[in-house]
Amino acid sequence: MKKVLIISYYWYPCGGIGVLRSLKLAKYLHQFGWYPVIYTAENAHYPSYDEGNLKDIPENITILKRPIFEPYNFYKIFTGQPKDANVNHALVATDFKRGFRHDIAVWIRSNIFIPDARAFWIKPSVNFLLDYLKENPVDAIFSDGPPHTNNVIASRVKQATNIAWLADFQDPWTQVDIYQKLKLTAWADKKYHDLEQETFRNADKISIASPTWKKELEDIGAKNVEVFLWGYDHEDFENLVAKPDQKFTLTHSGLLGEDRRPIELFEVIKEIADQNPDFRNDFCLQLIGNIDSTIKNDIDRLQIGDMVSLIKQLPRKESLQYLANSQLVLLLLNKAHNAMGRIPGKIFEYLAVKRPILCLGLAGSDTDNLIKNADAGQNFLYEDKIALKNYLLEKYQLFRTEKFVPCHTKNIEAYTNQKLTGMVAGWLDEISGKG
Repeated sequence: MKKVLIISYYWYPCGGIGVLRSLKLAKYLHQFGWYPVIYTAENAHYPSYDEGNLKDIPENITILKRPIFEPYNFYKIFTGQPKDANVNHALVATDFKRGFRHDIAVWIRSNIFIPDARAFWIKPSVNFLLDYLKENPVDAIFSDGPPHTNNVIASRVKQATNIAWLADFQDPWTQVDIYQKLKLTAWADKKYHDLEQETFRNADKISIASPTWKKELEDIGAKNVEVFLWGYDHEDFENLVAKPDQKFTLTHSGLLGEDRRPIELFEVIKEIADQNPDFRNDFCLQLIGNIDSTIKNDIDRLQIGDMVSLIKQLPRKESLQYLANSQLVLLLLNKAHNAMGRIPGKIFEYLAVKRPILCLGLAGSDTDNLIKNADAGQNFLYEDKIALKNYLLEKYQLFRTEKFVPCHTKNIEAYTNQKLTGMVAGWLDEISGKG
């Protein structure tokens, strides 16, 4: 059987959405003639943990681990955060007010840890993998970024061995919205772009998570680029039975940063509740996962806390049950320059639970088009409060009548991880000449 080396920082027992790309790929590759060899970090500082992901790891799989230096403990000490604080997404969402210490830490992260906080894992990983591959050859390499440290490791191994390499982008690199939050010197900015161009030159094929982002990568020099959507695993939903919430629930699952602050939605909810006491009693906005402090402040300021349930990060199985039970699910796109191409991984799970999607984002975006194609809900501009209010009231009346808001999602079978893995396996066949 053909072998592919998968280089991924995110791996079991990591929780959240980021681990699923490599995990689900590894789960299904053997069905298409490829045996995955996983290379990952031994002592990673993950944003969350989920033992439920163990079930997806194939039996007798080869998993290679090497220690990694993680700077997050130093960040916590420097900014005065408790030892158990989750600071993996400190550039996007924090439970604390950012101050000058945070700004200094961001400057250090931006200019010393290039291309990301896992940068000091590059050299020992390359050395280890080059030694390993001498005795254990593979037919192809698949690397998954961010963290783009994964892609730098793969690039160096590729240069030394000439093994066929597929470089995957969950998110863009220098074009991603978070790049604008870095405090870069001119030297560091050039370094990031040089590493990105190195990947473009050395990769035999590149994949990325949306059509618009594909074009944007090609515009800055990437070649042989394909679209690799996140998708959903049909097996995760086979035994999921919806138990409709007795309240009119609107549920968001996952990280909720300042760049997706839904102040307009909060104002609409308050307006409806002030005009209709029954709505205040019936409605509940469920926010599952890490939430930025600015969003919590908005909830307090508008005095809608009695209609909001803040739920800590959950194991994925529990989160999916919350979604399946909900009347509506909430998708918030980043208010950022690259939002036209953002297709969040969670949207495919929203589609799979077959609940109506209320999305806030740009008209004509890749996500907007996907929702329309699946007849899965509706997308609104953040500022279109009149249309948003009318939609909520329409669905609320359905809830009052039927106690479960109907949804007739269609055309989603092509998004299963199994089918998407078959597509990736075809690319590996192509670039390795092993088809």
